[in-house]
Amino acid sequence: MTELLSPDEWQALVLTLEVAARAVGFGLPLAICAAMVLARGDFPGRFVLNTLVQLPLALPSVVVGWLLLLVFGLRGPAGAFLYENFGIRLVFTSTGASLACATMSFPLMVRTLRVTLEAIDPGLIQAAQSLGAGRMDRLFSIVLPMALPGVLVAAIVGFAACLGEFGAVITFAANIPGETQTLPLAVYSALQSPDGEVAAARLSVISLVLAGTGLIGAELVARRFREHIGR
Repeated sequence: MTELLSPDEWQALVLTLEVAARAVGFGLPLAICAAMVLARGDFPGRFVLNTLVQLPLALPSVVVGWLLLLVFGLRGPAGAFLYENFGIRLVFTSTGASLACATMSFPLMVRTLRVTLEAIDPGLIQAAQSLGAGRMDRLFSIVLPMALPGVLVAAIVGFAACLGEFGAVITFAANIPGETQTLPLAVYSALQSPDGEVAAARLSVISLVLAGTGLIGAELVARRFREHIGR
């Protein structure tokens, strides 16, 4: 791989994997919590919460990046607070790229997890409750173990989505080689340079292989889950 890619391209590949891993590590626990709340059924504010969760799917990713700038930029409420009190700067950093990817992949992970949670037989939970199991006992002994395949699928789908995220990353984190330039941004930069078609094609093939591997892995896990449920 190192012989096929230039040092800058190799760095973009490694950074892409790191950014995607951090995005899933940050976003997946929040997605689990959101999916558990939304899977509980009707409650006041459910429609509003579901709309907010799914909003990044309906908005152009550039708009999502701009909104992140407003909130987490150095002059934004959250960004100013983090920088002034903890010295944390998200804008134009690889951490900010992870935040942008996490925001865009969050709805996909929540949707996957909701399907899994809603497929769990509520009778099992009610039976455990009748036997004296508390809420946390039911969560860790029944809900989460049965939802584990869905959690794995959500993580894989979220990771694959992060590999291809462009608009939110370039708007919020910019296109800085070695710092925020992921594979999609490296492809864009190659296309903007003279005689960069070969490099763009090479990076595009790598992106295709990574995304295809992730989607195939998600499908295999989902199939095993459906077979397990059907037993």
